[in-house]
Amino acid sequence: MPRTIGRILKWVLVALLVIGVALLVLRSFRVLGGPPLQPWHTFVPQELRADQLDAADWSHYLAREDEIMASVRAEVSQKLAPDQRVPINRYFEASPVYPARFAHDWNRSYVMEPDGKPVGVVVLLHGLTDSPYSLRHIARHYRDQGYLAIGIRLPAHGTVPAGLTDVRWEDWMAATRLAVREARRRVPAPAPLHLAGFSNGGALAMKYSLDALESPQLPRADRVVLFTPMIGITRFARFAGLASLPALLPPFANAAWLSVIPEFNPFKYNSFPVNGARQSFRLTDALQAQIQRMARAGSLGALPPVLTFQSVIDFTVSTPAILTALYANLPDNGSEIVLFDVNRTLKFTPLLRPASFVAIDRLAPTEPVTYRFTAIANANSNANDNSEATVERSIAPGQLQAAVRPLNLPYPVGIFSLSHLAIPIPMDDPLYGMDPDPKTKDDYGYNLGAMDARGERGALIVDQDFLTRLSSNPFFPYLLERIDGEISRPSSPSGRNIATTVAPGLPVRIEAVLSTLLPGDEGLQPFAGP
Repeated sequence: MPRTIGRILKWVLVALLVIGVALLVLRSFRVLGGPPLQPWHTFVPQELRADQLDAADWSHYLAREDEIMASVRAEVSQKLAPDQRVPINRYFEASPVYPARFAHDWNRSYVMEPDGKPVGVVVLLHGLTDSPYSLRHIARHYRDQGYLAIGIRLPAHGTVPAGLTDVRWEDWMAATRLAVREARRRVPAPAPLHLAGFSNGGALAMKYSLDALESPQLPRADRVVLFTPMIGITRFARFAGLASLPALLPPFANAAWLSVIPEFNPFKYNSFPVNGARQSFRLTDALQAQIQRMARAGSLGALPPVLTFQSVIDFTVSTPAILTALYANLPDNGSEIVLFDVNRTLKFTPLLRPASFVAIDRLAPTEPVTYRFTAIANANSNANDNSEATVERSIAPGQLQAAVRPLNLPYPVGIFSLSHLAIPIPMDDPLYGMDPDPKTKDDYGYNLGAMDARGERGALIVDQDFLTRLSSNPFFPYLLERIDGEISRPSSPSGRNIATTVAPGLPVRIEAVLSTLLPGDEGLQPFAGP
């Protein structure tokens, strides 16, 4: 009997090996037909590593940033072939989207100082493939409220997509610590310190907040504000590194990339390397493990309140994982999650997946929880009702009955849901806004958010979803209102520590993985970038 079992296991292993080899071969030959790599896919700037970042100060980081930008100009922009010198190329110096031609290059780290002495300080952490541009409106609002705002360009961002092929999440974490050090140097305690993170930056903000509880030398945040945070991504990201193995052979260099797309966005990469997905998975894996460990040890009591804004439908990150892996473990400290529901009054709702309409119900608490659960939704969910009116439905901690508050913000006709990138961007943004302000002095070459592309598929140089995906938020004034509420709250955490509230015997990390199987997340991918 043992011999029979051994033979079966042997053949199973052989079969798995054969399947694995076959998949690698298939992957290798598929990439041969992909677009060729360009200089911005092959030149890798020399960023500071984690140990160097921990030894550096803000001026040192900015000096290295200047050197990196100069190297990109010398090794990429000034060495372009004639066929690469086209208006849509952000690395072509004569292009209308060349970042250095703008009055302010938002690919760089920045500090916004308020009028007078700062009453507090906020550190802003952007997302993967992103740049400090995505949180600039949040930074300006904090500045207008008297806060000093520090937006750091995380390593491997704002330069060339190839930078992401050689970065580690530990480098991003070290850059976060550097930014917080600078924040506290400029605005010492007891003035409040806020962390604001978008997507991958949200994971960094949470990881830093947990690290600060375990490391007394790290300054603690008083508030954490998250915009569609990357708490969980798809299971396939775990194996993303295997997909790049053929890239070890020069003819299959494209295998190191999940997408190779023209770079027409001045403040965000369109191309995405495999290592970017892998490092995001490693970060979320480490974050979930730390949350679980600290929750079991009862050491989350001093965690600052967390305010999260998230769409129920998100192609990039897992909405259920935010609740199961993060919020289910938070202390009773005034934390809140705000979910934006789909637009249920549209005439084309029959085209939406049925799971879209039940997503909010699956996420809402069925028993009292320690955080506030808020949903932004149609005032009337009747599809025959053309009203654009919306309401805030909020369930207080320890309660199940929702309080309803009308909002003076419409759900515009033609928008069926918010998207990942849209959350922290206002509708009048000159680059991403659906309704850009004509009076703005900012001119970024194109307005990507207002493009209304119509025509035959296959004609564009990119998939049409690049242009049709919503990139600005009609509820942005509501975000600012809620952030003002966080600014006005007392600084000291007031909560008590609690045990994990997830299902008994089901570890948080496992539940987070299972949660990605819920209807509505079946199309979620970590490879499109935020």
